Amino acid sequence: MDRFRAMLKSKGMRATAQRLAIHSAMMSLVHASADEVYEYLTKEGGTKISLASIYNVLNDLASCGIYRYRLSAAGKLYFDVCNFTHPHLYDRKNNIFKDIRDEDLVNFASSYLKTHKFRGYKVEDIDIQIVCRPSRSK
Repeated sequence: MDRFRAMLKSKGMRATAQRLAIHSAMMSLVHASADEVYEYLTKEGGTKISLASIYNVLNDLASCGIYRYRLSAAGKLYFDVCNFTHPHLYDRKNNIFKDIRDEDLVNFASSYLKTHKFRGYKVEDIDIQIVCRPSRSK
């Protein structure tokens, strides 16, 4: 939590009770929509916060680079506490994101994009999302 407080301070943001509660929920959830954070906080009790406020806080944290945005195949916005470049598996059936730690894949994509230009555009970042579904039933 100290690291999160320092990140907020470096962005000129205060460590409010709402931001701390949302971050605590996100540390447990890792990838979540505003709805999921709201459900988590409602079940856990404690901080009272509206769904709109949760969305605004998550959006502010992603806009300033503390979190990252994730977009599901269905177009629903999710947030990710890991703000560094890393690939994801997106389970379309269960609407779940899973981090993939694969430096070779990131390096391959980065190297490829260094030699391939897109007229009128500059690549700022790489966001690799592999859409899948479970291969066997649980």
